[in-house]
Amino acid sequence: MGLFSIFSKEKKEVLDKGLEKTKTSVFSKIARAIAGKTQVDDEVLDNLEEVLITSDVGVETTLKIIERIQQRVARDKYMGTDELNGILRDEIRSLLYENNPDDDSEPFSVPVSRKPYVVLVVGVNGVGKTTTIGKLACQFRKRGLNVYLGAADTFRAAAIEQLQEWGRRVDAPVIHQAMGSDPASVAYDTLSSAVANNADVVLIDTAGRLHNKVGLMNELTKIRGVMNKVVPGAPDDVLLVLDGSTGQNAFEQARQFTLATQVTQLAVTKLDGTAKGGVVIGISDQFKVPVKYVGLGESADSLQVFNRTEFVDSLFKLD
Repeated sequence: MGLFSIFSKEKKEVLDKGLEKTKTSVFSKIARAIAGKTQVDDEVLDNLEEVLITSDVGVETTLKIIERIQQRVARDKYMGTDELNGILRDEIRSLLYENNPDDDSEPFSVPVSRKPYVVLVVGVNGVGKTTTIGKLACQFRKRGLNVYLGAADTFRAAAIEQLQEWGRRVDAPVIHQAMGSDPASVAYDTLSSAVANNADVVLIDTAGRLHNKVGLMNELTKIRGVMNKVVPGAPDDVLLVLDGSTGQNAFEQARQFTLATQVTQLAVTKLDGTAKGGVVIGISDQFKVPVKYVGLGESADSLQVFNRTEFVDSLFKLD
């Protein structure tokens, strides 16, 4: 078992603290939903359905969870409300397992058979995309990996400057061009430099302005095309960054980006500042794309590889 395969006490504390607002909100709502009830019946399930929807789990996922609980109630004949939290925990964990059966045993590891490992990072402005790239670079550098960053968000000068600052902070080269340059050209230069310098990991930022679907698709297709010329098969992953605090807006962003490009991973940020942590469950379920990272604060260490067991146990206050 690797050095980073076990969640440290400190990381669990970060996770617990980051989910505190969501936990407080969900459990207070559940308490109201079962007030005065001893048995799980239709009224309790109706109330629970409302709790999950208002916790931004999403309608489709909520109905799926409720149906599963109904099946258990029918099978077990009698189910007390004191069992509800445990049952809800089990069903949420089951859903997350179906969409991501492999919890990472080596957080922030990269495939040994792939060098460089290339990640194209997408998402709208304001979700924490560039910051997430910087935190990822920090974590990879801590593990001794040679990281290159590509500033292909040439639409905003601030995005280039922000990535350059992260590069200085974590000692990772940042390949960039002038504002307004062709993003695909930046991606090409980044991979060329990364290959020439034997890089282990390449993280490429992309424009975060709101696109129409056709424009977004064309731009990302062009970037992927030139990357593939330098590193066949690149990118290895397309990471979509979503702001968890936006609730249902995050669902819509996920919908648009998954239609426009082949998203393979999700990072859900800003969970520490919101009671809408339920979006992690709903988005993972609805889009069948695994949540890879969760952002739980400002520090680089507050970005964690998503571990469904730890997440659900923390959400339901289990040790």
